[in-house]
Amino acid sequence: MGRVPAANIRIKRIYEPPAPTDGRRLLVDRLWPRGVSKQAAAVDDWLKDIAPSAELRTWFAHDPARWEGFQKRYADELRARPQALAELRRLARERPVTLLYGAHDSVHNNAAALRRILLGR
Repeated sequence: MGRVPAANIRIKRIYEPPAPTDGRRLLVDRLWPRGVSKQAAAVDDWLKDIAPSAELRTWFAHDPARWEGFQKRYADELRARPQALAELRRLARERPVTLLYGAHDSVHNNAAALRRILLGR
């Protein structure tokens, strides 16, 4: 199996243009981001099942004060979906992946939390 190389998991706001270095572009939001066409997004896969639940998203509300709690609750949700997490780790071991998100906050978002979880941090 082996660990996922940190350099193989990138995060990027979906509103940024695609780049050749993105590797496989994976949208990790439950909802499609507003104002972005599927063509412009250049998403390879939309992983709705790996996104936080609607309840968790509502609770978090992108409040940095809830960030630590969000990360813990999100990790708990992902433990209930081990196959989805294992598949994502497999993809990231094989080649670079970019986890795409729609939130404005580049630090406190589900893609950043997911990256930490994938890297075992």
